[in-house]
Amino acid sequence: MSNPLHQIFRFILKLVLGLSAAVLAVGLLLVALTVFALSLIKSLITGRKPAPIMAFARFQEFSQQGMWPGSHSRQGSAKAASGQVVDVEVREIPDNRRQP
Repeated sequence: MSNPLHQIFRFILKLVLGLSAAVLAVGLLLVALTVFALSLIKSLITGRKPAPIMAFARFQEFSQQGMWPGSHSRQGSAKAASGQVVDVEVREIPDNRRQP
């Protein structure tokens, strides 16, 4: 049979490990909420949108244009159906600097 002292030790060890995991999870949550709150305060002070929101907005913009794999765009399917290839238009930019 199992020793009662051994069972008490196992219970205390499980309790300590469980509490330390809970403290770690709550700490990480508090750090994430603090960073989020500070970024919101910074965006309110500067008047700019937060960087993560701008990044996700750009991802969404590109996916609507059909530049990302798996995106379904009406323009992309219309171009593919017509079979036309549109090349880049070449134009020359004059250099107005004086040469010695």
